[in-house]
Amino acid sequence: MYTLVLFLHSWLRWLALGAGLAAVLAALGKGGEDVRRLERRGLVFMIALDTQLLLGLLLYGLLSPFTSQAMQDFGGAMRDPLLRFWAVEHFTMMLMAAILVHVGRVLARNTADAGKKRKRMLVCFGLALLLILVGIPWPWMAVGRPLFRM
Repeated sequence: MYTLVLFLHSWLRWLALGAGLAAVLAALGKGGEDVRRLERRGLVFMIALDTQLLLGLLLYGLLSPFTSQAMQDFGGAMRDPLLRFWAVEHFTMMLMAAILVHVGRVLARNTADAGKKRKRMLVCFGLALLLILVGIPWPWMAVGRPLFRM
């Protein structure tokens, strides 16, 4: 089960990254006629992140040997960069990214002005995408994972 969920979580990150990039680029666009497209792209970004969050929580709470090891001695895990990354850093950054996307969509929905809607989505989606990029265990990092898990 762990391998399957990890595989899905690893591959769906590309959908989340693509959706995040599309949402940020749409928010950078000009003109009120594209606001519906921006809202759709934001929705796809949110769904992709929510799916990633669900899979990540499943890994974090039930399946991952890293987090179960970290929870046995949390103080010791904070001194181990690998365990700290999986138990705290990755989880926190990704959770904050998902929250930012939800907040951005709510703030935009409560605004009638297209320019303000764009700006709010750009800030929230841009920060979320930045957190995601920083929180992914890229292969060149000490905690790195492969780009494409097989």
